[in-house]
Amino acid sequence: MTAAGRIAGGPAARIGTYPRAMSPDATAGRPETGGRHPALDGELAPPPDRSRPGPAPREVVWAVVTTDPLDTADLARRVERPAAGAVVTFSGLVRDHDHGRAVQRIEYVAHPSAAEVIARVAADVAGRSEVDAVAVAHRIGDLAVGENAFAVAVSAAHRAEAFAAAALLVDEVKARLPVWKRQVFADGTDEWVACP
Repeated sequence: MTAAGRIAGGPAARIGTYPRAMSPDATAGRPETGGRHPALDGELAPPPDRSRPGPAPREVVWAVVTTDPLDTADLARRVERPAAGAVVTFSGLVRDHDHGRAVQRIEYVAHPSAAEVIARVAADVAGRSEVDAVAVAHRIGDLAVGENAFAVAVSAAHRAEAFAAAALLVDEVKARLPVWKRQVFADGTDEWVACP
């Protein structure tokens, strides 16, 4: 599948599936970049100045919906800061069962607004928490058992704040992100989960 992804079995459509993006709207009003953010071309934006000790600004360093495989360790590296005493990560993996039934694979599909929503959720959580940085990614497309579907990384000065913000980010993404899954079972049947 291409980086564009597929929505509900329809034609390929852009939904903010930027493998190296910070957020889909990071370039709004940036004529010097031609509407593109350097991160979209494989380069990360320069890190903020961390030459002075102390609390860092609350920043969202990565918030994407993508067809690319997720690497939680990469997200953890992105949120590391000198002022951070803790980095907490979460990986949501495709498991081999659901309610006693053997799962073969899961197909995740997303609404076209998913990239904007995940960026907004990440910014909301960063703004409401005592964190240094947050990163979050949700994968779409067909995923096999054991693959990473959802990854979160949060850094903060202290572990309690990092754990609390990571849990809040996971819960808020699960509640607000318009991504749905179709579980395909070993017996050939399937089931849509969390669909409106």
